[in-house]
Amino acid sequence: MSAEPRVGGGKVLPKGALDALRQVALFASCYVGYQMVRGFADGSAATAFGNANQVINLENSLNVFVEPSIQAWSRGNDLLIGFADWMYVNSHYLITFSTLIFIYLRRNTSFYFVRNMFLAAMALALVGYALYPTAPPRLMPEWGFSDTIALATGTRVDNEKVSALLNLYAAVPSMHVCFSLMVGGSMSALVSRRWARRAWLLYPLLVTWVVVATGNHYLFDALLGAFTAGIAWLVARRLGKFHEGWQFSPATETVKPERGHAHTTKAAS
Repeated sequence: MSAEPRVGGGKVLPKGALDALRQVALFASCYVGYQMVRGFADGSAATAFGNANQVINLENSLNVFVEPSIQAWSRGNDLLIGFADWMYVNSHYLITFSTLIFIYLRRNTSFYFVRNMFLAAMALALVGYALYPTAPPRLMPEWGFSDTIALATGTRVDNEKVSALLNLYAAVPSMHVCFSLMVGGSMSALVSRRWARRAWLLYPLLVTWVVVATGNHYLFDALLGAFTAGIAWLVARRLGKFHEGWQFSPATETVKPERGHAHTTKAAS
């Protein structure tokens, strides 16, 4: 497969200002709607805590309830848990939005596939929040969890004073993990350097540790976040079959030749 073609003849905005504004407006309107519906889909506290106990009991029955141990180990190092707290608060938006901007500007032929994937994932997540509201680990101190971000900042969220844009019980699925998989998977196929590909492939693993270490998600949530990303990828792929320009175009990798041989390239998978 050849290298991804440049769009727009080297212009800063590959398809002009109107298309860029259209994408910003689409993301902004969908995100605001997503947050509002997410906030109203919190269910009752009793249901959310009951579901959280179900998740914990399921993991216990499978001998994979390791989240308290992971959090305790992470809290043993102030720098480590401080980094995890920062990542949880910032990476979900800073890295995600920065990457989407990069893909739009520099890998534009793949942007619309990635955009559709994100929109599908947010729609799927709302179904999960409505059907299975679940209290996050940080609200379950009886199981050995703590709210590391609240301990670091001294600020806790009181459910009685929470706004409509915040849902305390939106643990299932983990959209931190879902977004990191969609970002990391996309970028690993859109960059040409091997070290960058490997770094992006490791990014979802880093985020999974972050959400567990900070007491915001169970491994069950992370697994369903990965499942949501997979379904969203299938939806975007399906849409790409019916709409020209909504396909994904991987980058190519330059392979250093042995002495006496010409340079070759291979398509990213």
